[in-house]
Amino acid sequence: MSDIANRIWDLKYRLKAGDGTPLDATIADTWARVAMAAAAAESAEKRASAAEEFAGALQGHRFLPAGRILAGAGTERNVTLFNCFVMGTIEDSMGGIFSHLREAALTMQQGGGIGYDFSTLRPKGAPVKGVAADASGPVSFMEVWDAMCRTIVSAGSRRGAMMGMLACDHPDIEDFIAVKQTAGKLSMFNLSVLVSDAFMEAVKADADWELKFEGRVFRTVRARDLWQRIMRATYEYAEPGVVFIDRINSSNNLAYCETIRATNPCGEQPLPPYGACLLGSINLAKLVKNPFEDDAALDEEELGRLTRTAVRFLDNVIDVSRFPLEEQRAEAFAKRRIGLGVTGLADALIFCRVRYGSPESLTLIERWLSALKLAAYAESIALAKEKGAFPLFDRDEFLARPAIAELPDDLREGIRTHGIRNGLLTSIAPTGTISLFTGNVSSGIEPVFSFTHRRKVLLPDGGWEEEVISDFAWRAFRERFGEEASLPEYFVESSDLSPDDHLAVQAMAQHHIDSSISKTINIPADISFAAFEDVYLKAYAMGCKGCTTYRPNAVTGAVLEPVVTKRSVDGMTQDSGGVVYMTKPLDRPEALPGQTYKIKWLDSDHAFYITINDIEKDGRRRPFEIFINSKNMEAYAWTLALTRMISAVFRRGGDVSFVVDELKAVFDPRGGQWMEGRYVPSLLAAIGGVIEHHLVSIGFMTPRAAAPFAEQVRLAALAGDSPPVPQRACPRCGGFGLTSSEGCDICTACGYSRCG
Repeated sequence: MSDIANRIWDLKYRLKAGDGTPLDATIADTWARVAMAAAAAESAEKRASAAEEFAGALQGHRFLPAGRILAGAGTERNVTLFNCFVMGTIEDSMGGIFSHLREAALTMQQGGGIGYDFSTLRPKGAPVKGVAADASGPVSFMEVWDAMCRTIVSAGSRRGAMMGMLACDHPDIEDFIAVKQTAGKLSMFNLSVLVSDAFMEAVKADADWELKFEGRVFRTVRARDLWQRIMRATYEYAEPGVVFIDRINSSNNLAYCETIRATNPCGEQPLPPYGACLLGSINLAKLVKNPFEDDAALDEEELGRLTRTAVRFLDNVIDVSRFPLEEQRAEAFAKRRIGLGVTGLADALIFCRVRYGSPESLTLIERWLSALKLAAYAESIALAKEKGAFPLFDRDEFLARPAIAELPDDLREGIRTHGIRNGLLTSIAPTGTISLFTGNVSSGIEPVFSFTHRRKVLLPDGGWEEEVISDFAWRAFRERFGEEASLPEYFVESSDLSPDDHLAVQAMAQHHIDSSISKTINIPADISFAAFEDVYLKAYAMGCKGCTTYRPNAVTGAVLEPVVTKRSVDGMTQDSGGVVYMTKPLDRPEALPGQTYKIKWLDSDHAFYITINDIEKDGRRRPFEIFINSKNMEAYAWTLALTRMISAVFRRGGDVSFVVDELKAVFDPRGGQWMEGRYVPSLLAAIGGVIEHHLVSIGFMTPRAAAPFAEQVRLAALAGDSPPVPQRACPRCGGFGLTSSEGCDICTACGYSRCG
């Protein structure tokens, strides 16, 4: 394997003891561990032969289980082997919301990426009966999830991944569309709008569109205006994406027993509440015979054999996996959903001397994915004959589903006679890290972004190392024809392709995939808005289940660049080679530079002293540890806990500036105080401000603009403090018409009142 492949294996997939001692001596040991773990679900007499079959498929990186399986299978660790989850339907109550927050934290702690539909939460300003208050809306509660995800990541878990969704007729849809236009907002989320067929018809007809919740219409807008808002936000800021939710439900094999309202973080798995799905990919780049020759062709017989082995493997993993929640286990076992797909498609086309997106490529893609689909269904029918159909299988309902109706007669008869083991079988994931692990084959069904690029890797000591990474097919061509040979016309990068090329491949692939596809259409920065908007309308017209584009822009920059790229790693987009988080904290040198700051808080007789020490690496300072001291003994326990927690985050490395955001967002119900002309809502927020000041002073963070004074006043009013202006701000509308009369606060602007 290449150096980067070895490093990824060692960092992410290699089994090690608690002290870091490798237990997988070679990659063959990893294959054997994973194969034996999956084979444990077989009967005793079949276990050895199954393990041998699985290991043979894994060898040579031809079948690639998703990262959770490679990292966790056979380790006896309390982790899930499932990559994809959609959480339960959120009850519109404070208890329901925080119960689901807990479930999300437990799921992410075990390594699962999660998706949520927030449409069940009442809109901002809607009354909350029984507590004489107004709702803050789903976007505000998404910020709580966002903070939870960052906390899980900072505690040393894998990079967090979440998908947040909102229905196109929710009254807060415009806030949802705009939320990520503010830097740092919901940074742990991917966002998508749930777009209905009715909405697309209203857009087409330029009709009115009602924004409503639980039958009550809050506002009416023009559908085309709302569509323009979505398109403008995506054009300028790369989010939100669009999911055609009615199409997902109408084409679902299991529509008779579930309704889908959300997907996993990258969109390839639409799932019902508490739905879970395993992922795996057949590496098409390793299956081409006689690459670059006139008779180059994919070995379809081997594709079928690997597919059948992979289906059995993934079905077994359902039985041996742990689950964060019992509801997820029940859902997985009831439907036995798996998501088998492909990776290396673009490289396989190059080996066959075919240009990505051309009519010839679409013919090959249809042929290859049809072969995978038919082999997958045939094996699942055979498994049903051997082990039984999935528990919620209903023969008549299942055979009536659109995708099943298109299967050949022999497979339909097999389903009629024996049932089928898995409710859904195919899906195409982004496979970012997995593709690198196998020699940097092209990811999923994406084109090759760049044949060579530089990739940064964060080292355990906090430094960076940069490697030149080259595409698998490009290297094979150079090794065969020499460094000076001109690349043929079928060597195309993403920048050579039109949006129509991308859409043609996605639509063709979707026809043979029963779940969905993770696909990003990279758009040139200079594309006109009219042409950009047309991409989404074409995606809908061509039968796609969703659409995601990325256009380099002044706000988010370029996610993928030939020299310094960003790649999709295990379901989340991250910096080139992504920031690879350190496997162990930094060791402490004998002496460190630092600074001590003093805070005086109103309700404490004693000052608080905050000392922040830094570590220097390659001429750059970064925070290493923090100490908080005071003679106020009432604060001893929580300041000590805060010291230890923040220091642990600092020593883990990566971007730790989120600590500032979390602390500054804390409000004390007893009120805050005004410090240097700014309202600070709590002592913890004041400590966050000190950390921010320090990080800016050492060059680790760039200065942030302070909130306008009016906003500071509004925050003070929300906390019940009097701002240093004659008028007070209303906590409902933010206006300065709040007056006091007979012990009651009354807003002359909006009618808000609070007594006592």
